Amino acid sequence: MANDPMPPNVADTFVILKPRSDWPMPSKTKQEFITELEQSIEKLPGNNYEFTQPIQMRFNELISGVRADLGIKVFGDDLSQLLASANEILAVINTIDGVADARVEQVTGLPTLSVIPKRTALGRYGLNVADLQNWVATAIGGESAGILYEGDRRFELIVRLPETTRRDIDRLASLPVPLSNGDYVPLSEIATLDIAPAPAQISRENGKRRVVVTANVRGRDLGSFVDEAKRKINDEVDIPAGYWLGYGGTFEQLASATQRLSIVVPLTLLLIISLLVMAFSSLKDALIVFSGVPLALTGGVLALFIRGMPMSISAGIGFIALSGVAVLNGLVMLSFIRDLWREKGDLMLAVTEGALMRLRPVIMTALVASLGFVPMALNTGTGAEVQRPLATVVIGGIISSTLLTLLVLPILYQWFHRNDKPQH
Repeated sequence: MANDPMPPNVADTFVILKPRSDWPMPSKTKQEFITELEQSIEKLPGNNYEFTQPIQMRFNELISGVRADLGIKVFGDDLSQLLASANEILAVINTIDGVADARVEQVTGLPTLSVIPKRTALGRYGLNVADLQNWVATAIGGESAGILYEGDRRFELIVRLPETTRRDIDRLASLPVPLSNGDYVPLSEIATLDIAPAPAQISRENGKRRVVVTANVRGRDLGSFVDEAKRKINDEVDIPAGYWLGYGGTFEQLASATQRLSIVVPLTLLLIISLLVMAFSSLKDALIVFSGVPLALTGGVLALFIRGMPMSISAGIGFIALSGVAVLNGLVMLSFIRDLWREKGDLMLAVTEGALMRLRPVIMTALVASLGFVPMALNTGTGAEVQRPLATVVIGGIISSTLLTLLVLPILYQWFHRNDKPQH
């Protein structure tokens, strides 16, 4: 579980939005706002940005240790090779349509003061490396010299060199190091001081070093983006032996939810057709009513295409709800036609009158279900990313399934039962 560890070069900045009614353009979408924000801050040199939301970022960290929609983790031993492979992957990712905020986590470039002992000089002065390390650690890092009490509060006293001296490598070089005979020797006589870049962070997962390439996805669905990224990386990036890749981020949640839906959706459809068979005591009639589901799904997909929305988990849940509504309309129509046929004994008359007399109930059922989702389909506020695909699928599917129920379903029933005797 991540406890929010961050290197010195990473910071979170929270942008608190005003109420949408106070915006100059209340109809502006989240995507448009992020695009304008990105264009403004990318003018600041030396910075990389990722756009996310607090709860989304925290869950991504807890689940996979990354903060973006997709995290490509490069595992291995040599940090230089990890960074080189990560940069190759970044170059490939930047060529994929829909990529945003792509970057490699900053693992190098941290200025570090190196104190390298001169072992021959240390031996000449009767010192050892441990003595030198302790002296430098006290002078630069500080060492506890006691505790000061003020009432019920206590403060630890740290002794170290002043800030101006610790930041000046030339003055540190003149730092006197005590010898056993009471004399002193300058630090530069027994050690080499140098400020050089060093690793800014070394991350590990399951005991192995890793470097992460992160990217967000805008304007397309995450699933197809990840599939294309995997394919291009396998074709264009040569991962050395002993190194391997892992994929994390929101993509992990998508894969998990997709796996669950692959089980839930077939079970839902099987349960629907089972209930229809129980209601009609006829597999043939059950299948006629169930034929409304494919056309309803087609209408939902078409509605997503018209609005330019990708297939998502919320849209998949909308398809499940849509299946129930589509079957309900067919059940209302077919039950009445069966009763008329049983009562009058004329199939064509029962189909014609049944279709006309059930016109109003079917349309009312469809309007109740579809109009109730209109506010969700037009929502641009909080939760719109989840609500709009779901509502769009339901509205589009209800329109197409209603047309099927009113026009095609009676024809199918008459065609399949044209040689049957009236039911009693």
